[in-house]
Amino acid sequence: MSDDAMGDEVYQPPRSDPRDNPNALDMEDALDEPDLDQTLDSGYSPPERPFVVNHEGTTARELHDRESLEHRLSVEVPEVCAPDGDGIGDLPGGVGEPTDLECGEERAGRLVGSDEGFWRGGSNDIAARDVGIDGGAASAEEAAVHIARDDAGDGDREV
Repeated sequence: MSDDAMGDEVYQPPRSDPRDNPNALDMEDALDEPDLDQTLDSGYSPPERPFVVNHEGTTARELHDRESLEHRLSVEVPEVCAPDGDGIGDLPGGVGEPTDLECGEERAGRLVGSDEGFWRGGSNDIAARDVGIDGGAASAEEAAVHIARDDAGDGDREV
């Protein structure tokens, strides 16, 4: 080390390795050279299907003799599916299906205000009447409205 070295030069190690060159290009600056960076390894992609080495019919003799029907059927794996009538909402009449005891089971249709659903400004009606289920699909809000029977016998009320 010389006596006239100052600042950052005092603590710098000597550059003996060419890989320590600060002027070398980064991978961001390289122009699509796949083997420029030797530190990265190329990956391995396994085959999409397993090889059938252990299966019947891979050798010439097995191809000539052919598989028996019993052997082919024993290798088959049946498709697993849910039995019919085991999903939610597929039983006739809803027997055994989940229901909400707080609201009725009968669904209300479209609710229309006393002004037939047209907003004429100024009034905001709270009362509405059921005009039946629309021919199209109901919105989530309309589908959530159910008819509940009063126990007191005053009539029906919508929940």
